Amino acid sequence: MKRLITPLLISLAVLSCTDPGKPEGTLRQAKGGRQYGGIYRQNEVGELSSLDPARINDVTSSHIVINIYDQLIGFDNDLNITPLLAKRWFISDDGRTYTYILRSNARFHDDPCFPNGKGRIVTAHDVKYSFTRICDTRAKTKSDSYFRDKVVGASAYYEATRVASQSGQQPRVKGVEGFVAVDDTTFQIVLEKPFAPFEYTVAQTSMGIVPREAVEKYGENFFQHPVGSGPFRFVSWTPDRTCEMVRNPSYWDVDEFGNQLPYLDGIRFSFMKDDKMQLLEFAAGNLEESYRIPNEYFADIVDENKNPKGKWAKFKLLHVTALGTQFYGMVTTDPVFKDKRIRQAFNYAVDRNRIIRYVLKGQASGPAHHGLVPPSMPGYETDSVRGYSFDPVKAQALLAEAGYPRGKGFPEVTLQLNAGGGRNVSVAEAIQQMLKEHLNVTVKLLQVEFAQHLESIDNGQAPFYRLGWIADYPDPETFLNLYHGKIVPPPGQPSPINSTRFQNARFDELFEQALSTTDRSKRMRLYREAEQIAIDNAPMLLIFNDEDYRFIQSYVKGHPHNAMDRTNHHRTRFE
Repeated sequence: MKRLITPLLISLAVLSCTDPGKPEGTLRQAKGGRQYGGIYRQNEVGELSSLDPARINDVTSSHIVINIYDQLIGFDNDLNITPLLAKRWFISDDGRTYTYILRSNARFHDDPCFPNGKGRIVTAHDVKYSFTRICDTRAKTKSDSYFRDKVVGASAYYEATRVASQSGQQPRVKGVEGFVAVDDTTFQIVLEKPFAPFEYTVAQTSMGIVPREAVEKYGENFFQHPVGSGPFRFVSWTPDRTCEMVRNPSYWDVDEFGNQLPYLDGIRFSFMKDDKMQLLEFAAGNLEESYRIPNEYFADIVDENKNPKGKWAKFKLLHVTALGTQFYGMVTTDPVFKDKRIRQAFNYAVDRNRIIRYVLKGQASGPAHHGLVPPSMPGYETDSVRGYSFDPVKAQALLAEAGYPRGKGFPEVTLQLNAGGGRNVSVAEAIQQMLKEHLNVTVKLLQVEFAQHLESIDNGQAPFYRLGWIADYPDPETFLNLYHGKIVPPPGQPSPINSTRFQNARFDELFEQALSTTDRSKRMRLYREAEQIAIDNAPMLLIFNDEDYRFIQSYVKGHPHNAMDRTNHHRTRFE
């Protein structure tokens, strides 16, 4: 092990002594001492799966599309709701009708899909089209559950499109009744009943607004030829290599000095899967940032106060307690994992504190000993949820109760994780060893490309799989929705949110009661009661809660580092 690490450590030490680099491109003066220009170079260790908002539910795609599309509303770095396409909005007294007033100066990007290639004004009709499309199975949507059983007519339209896709005919339901374009600048959403967290729903990256012209022109290829109204316009995507975009010169937003945003001339995403190589490229000045630090090097370059040390002090280190949890899902309909005692035994057999100390080198906010909702969730008392700590005796007893004393006769299982090495593999190897040591269970590790990984998880083809979940918005619903049984489709259909296919009537009852409760303290109590039921049934092996570290070059200003890792660069600049 030491011989394998030493050459890279030497390389890191040498590179960190060199000039960290300068921005690519030419900088130009702007008002207020700001500067325009430069290409922001960002690497993603996961693969890009789609540039169609309706078809994404992974962090890599979200990092990219948030720079191409606008949502109705967004979040600032403190996760407060901020205006985007909607300049203001209000909610009816009965909590069922949300009205958004759109700005009139937002334009779609110039693209051949429009007459003369000139982008047009974004209207409420575009919002209606985009949200209706999210409820259409023919669009291969992955975000329909955010509207189904909530918005009036969403479930009926979804089912009609599902039937239509099988018959080849047009759906018998023509649209979603609860999506209403009152006029060009007024859009309304009507809910079946009050849904307290709904104000956050339309801020998700999957809610990016798209023009009908682009979807119809590019058809099946729209996922790789996006057209939005965001701060950057798509240029090209070479799978496994790069995704490039350039500044949108017609973007509607301005800074406090009157400079039209964005400042950057463009963004270039690369897809190196190895986080060690990513750090090397950053240190050599070839990237503007390096997200997360390889675990084995963390103690060498970050001190106990979470500041970069030695030669790394020339860079800026951003860190934040993330609204994120790392876990392994166990498909509850699988022949092996349908017995909750097996799932509970796996949870008790893992020493999470040891993983954080020796594998992650402290690069986590803490062990996931309580639940899926992280302790950083505002107003949520995570400690009141009883979870799983390391107890090998209890783990062995549960496995014996399930019919496998000392693991005898237990089948070999495969843990599927996304390819690329780094901490995911290190953690998997540690858990593989713990399950063998404490349960005598043999776990085979299977690494696959990220897009394939997500597809097989959605389709229920990976009974034991690795995932992490980052909040879409600061409400426990965004995590607990992963346990919602009513969104699990019939066998054979994709289940992209509740991938463990866990179903429990009492959980659903409490969860849905919480969703219609506007009193926040009462809602949080109902959430905790519901989560306790899910945790008791253990559809997931919860591992740790994230703390995000990101190195950035010293000349980078205004980076959107935040607890939900939303990397919209419309205010990032070089200096």
